[in-house]
Amino acid sequence: MKLYSYWRSSASYRVRIALALKGLKAEIVPVNLLKGEQKSAPYAKINPERRVPALMDGGEVLTQSFSIIEYLEEQYPAPPLLPLTPLERARVRALAQIVACDISPLNNLGPMQFLGQQFGLTQEQKNQWHRHWVIAGFAALEQMLEKSSCTGTFCHGAEPTMADCFLVPQVYNARRYHLDLSPYPVIARIDAACAEHPAFIAAHPVNQKDAA
Repeated sequence: MKLYSYWRSSASYRVRIALALKGLKAEIVPVNLLKGEQKSAPYAKINPERRVPALMDGGEVLTQSFSIIEYLEEQYPAPPLLPLTPLERARVRALAQIVACDISPLNNLGPMQFLGQQFGLTQEQKNQWHRHWVIAGFAALEQMLEKSSCTGTFCHGAEPTMADCFLVPQVYNARRYHLDLSPYPVIARIDAACAEHPAFIAAHPVNQKDAA
């Protein structure tokens, strides 16, 4: 199993967490996004979208972090990253998709570069753009987590789930952009619990060999 990853990519970070939670070993193949290695011809043959992550398992290549984690859940079901009942599984997926669909696509490297190149936004203006979409997503996440009896030590109960795999990298990015997390005490509490978990420690960007 190989994971094509960039140390600070939140999507790669999600998959690293899922692999670690399931106790799966994958060779990490660094793809330096800042140097444009994702655009190279050899990598384009692996992932035509020219993004990370890409997971190679048994000769098959999987892309898109959400799909990769779903695959890992189905192919390697223990320990589970989704709860048992359909309603609970839908809740966990919804929490994850707020990050995957509503926050992250607007704030990843491609859109941020486009804002600067096409519209001449300064770095501070791009930072404001980033914070705006994180605040909107975190406000919804905080409310959903606070009001649900399913919220426990982690996003759903006493063990990490797919939702935590998505939340923690987004909190890491929020801190990079100096977002005040005090309005989101439940998110901050869950992130702190994850920070003490061995799988999250192993997957953390600073613990990757290609960390700059």
